[in-house]
Amino acid sequence: MARAPVTEALLAQVAAVLDDLPETRRERAWTGTRWVVRGHNVAHLFGGEDGLVRVTFRAPMDEVAAFEHLGHPYFRVGRSGDVVGLVLDDDPGVDPAELSELLTESYCVQAPGELVDRVDRPAT
Repeated sequence: MARAPVTEALLAQVAAVLDDLPETRRERAWTGTRWVVRGHNVAHLFGGEDGLVRVTFRAPMDEVAAFEHLGHPYFRVGRSGDVVGLVLDDDPGVDPAELSELLTESYCVQAPGELVDRVDRPAT
């Protein structure tokens, strides 16, 4: 089965959050698109062979288990580490403010402190 295509709208939604963060670079990944800061993955947007589009991101370790227990549309990537994922193409879709918060937090997990200090974090 072919991988689900990432729509321009989903790519634009993720890029709107990540492209302007300090020293973040968008690049082609083995599949889909990823964003990195100083060589560290911040997020990876891709279509799966099951027809669903996902974004993976980093979360503070004390929040990883919470995402895992929330269940769909969230999922944990692997059994260790801080990588979490979110299915993006379910109806009615993900809240843009929530996605912005998750991606910004992922950046703050991965970026060095001097870059994090330059980021306006969404209010929670």
